[in-house]
Amino acid sequence: MDAFAKSLCGWSWEENKLFELALAVVDEQHPKRWEVVAALVGGDKSAGDVQEHYVILLDDLQVIESGKLDHELGEVKPVVLVECKESMSLSHNDTSILLLRKPCSRPRNMCMVTSVELNHMINTYIQDNNISHARKEFDENPSSRNLISWNMIMSAYVKHHQIQHALDLFDQMPIKDAVSWNIMLSGFHRTSNSDGLYNCFLQMGRAGVPPDDYTISTFLRAVISTELDVLIPQVHARALHLALNLSVYVGSSLIKAYASVREEEAFKRVFDDIFAKNITSWNALVSGYIEMGSMADAQATFDTMRQRNIISSTTLLNGYIENNRINKARSVFDKMSERNVVSWTVMISGYVKSKRFIDAFKLFLLMFKSETRPNHFTFSSVLDACAGCSSLLTGMQVHLCVIKSGMPENVILLTSLVDMYGKCGDTDAAFRVFESILNKNLVSWNSIIGSYARHGLATRALEEFDRMKTAGFTPDGVTFLNVLSACVHAGFVEEGEKHFTSMLTEYGIQAEMEHYTCMVDLYGKAGQFDKAEYLIKNLPFEPDVVLWGTLLAACGLHSNLELGDYAAERIRKLESNNPIFYTMLSKIQGEKGIWSSVIELRNMMEERQVKKPKAFSWVE
Repeated sequence: MDAFAKSLCGWSWEENKLFELALAVVDEQHPKRWEVVAALVGGDKSAGDVQEHYVILLDDLQVIESGKLDHELGEVKPVVLVECKESMSLSHNDTSILLLRKPCSRPRNMCMVTSVELNHMINTYIQDNNISHARKEFDENPSSRNLISWNMIMSAYVKHHQIQHALDLFDQMPIKDAVSWNIMLSGFHRTSNSDGLYNCFLQMGRAGVPPDDYTISTFLRAVISTELDVLIPQVHARALHLALNLSVYVGSSLIKAYASVREEEAFKRVFDDIFAKNITSWNALVSGYIEMGSMADAQATFDTMRQRNIISSTTLLNGYIENNRINKARSVFDKMSERNVVSWTVMISGYVKSKRFIDAFKLFLLMFKSETRPNHFTFSSVLDACAGCSSLLTGMQVHLCVIKSGMPENVILLTSLVDMYGKCGDTDAAFRVFESILNKNLVSWNSIIGSYARHGLATRALEEFDRMKTAGFTPDGVTFLNVLSACVHAGFVEEGEKHFTSMLTEYGIQAEMEHYTCMVDLYGKAGQFDKAEYLIKNLPFEPDVVLWGTLLAACGLHSNLELGDYAAERIRKLESNNPIFYTMLSKIQGEKGIWSSVIELRNMMEERQVKKPKAFSWVE
């Protein structure tokens, strides 16, 4: 055997174990045209889409011609092909290579995987979160693709928030079905792209693809609380035309959609139209009444239900919490025959929302005794309770529970820890936890900036703000509220003005009442009352009690009686029994020596039974 052929056989077989079997096929009319029909490599039963063959033609074991083989995985793998008239075995170093003769009936480059095999490989890579390899298989096997292949790749892109890649692939599809359109609708919904969602829905109709129940439900969920919610009746009409309104899936989505625009009669009619009502549709009706704030109707519907599940009870429980009826919510919770981590967490977060932090702690302990394992949302709610009552010791104990639970660290839980430590005054611990977050988000940055701003560490807050922008994050309204608060604590008037202006000019963020209140506080504490007055006069909305109270407090700080009187009068008109009106104005007039007015204000407080709030200190 030729030395090159010997070394090639040895390399491909012995050193790399590339092939257990190589089949050589001879086309009788074109003897130099070869095709690899099978190559078993580590369990791979197919040589895949062979773009170019690596061919060694041997005549009496002499090398005549060689080429190149691109394997399906992109690796160059040599194949030994021996021309022979009969089946034979070629032995090399005690290893037999079986070579078979068979006429080549297919054109060159036609060795490929089947559609089923391709889809299986794509799905395997997607399950391993390896989209790039899945896309590589998809691109390298164009003849094996089918509609399922296209939809699988697009769906993977959508789930990983790579909507542009999904859209590019969608535009290349030769044939689209309802699933293809639904994937894109879901993608636009995930990215809150209302224009893309609307255009996609229109194009689907123009393409002659009728929507199915998933299409209607996805579109309805996406338009809730957007400018597209005016389309809800039109989508309902389309569902009626296709008889999809009878579906539980579509009916439940329509109930939620109509409830979001406060159309009670409409969602009741939708419920009546559902052909086979089940527990899902009943739960949707309960949710609809809760959305409307009709808790009596929600309770009556709940009582009417022949079957209930844990979702039914948790929905009603959450409804009472959202409507600020925490005691009634606890009553529903206590009557639940079955509870899971969601129901426990909802009740705990309800107590936190109602500022009943001790009750939240007690319920958390009961949860532990019930052997229900908390999740990161549960711990986050308990940490919010610790932050709400500035209980650092309890917060540290909860942090220890998190560590002992072995729960994987995620950004939601770690951000709650940052917030807890920050609000409890341990900014160093807050910063250490913040730095441990691998995938920081905007909420994480807002928490650390707010922690420094809250405790008067304005320079550190502004440094973190700059670091956040350098990291590529775009600030939102909460970010600027924390930044302006930091400027107020430090008296950075010019810095505060710069950031207040940049909100709209650089980021397109409209200032809200809280931002204007911060600016009034900034100007007021600096004694710049002319700027504060100008800002108030040019507000795009009517000032509230908090803003006037901020101005009144600044007037008390600088003994500005004239402006203080005006601010106090505005507070009195908005809330006549607000104690700040009496206490701050009394303070200013007392400092000016106008004791007759002070006595008059105190008499007014007694007549109207307005009590001055008591000062207190917190010792843990």
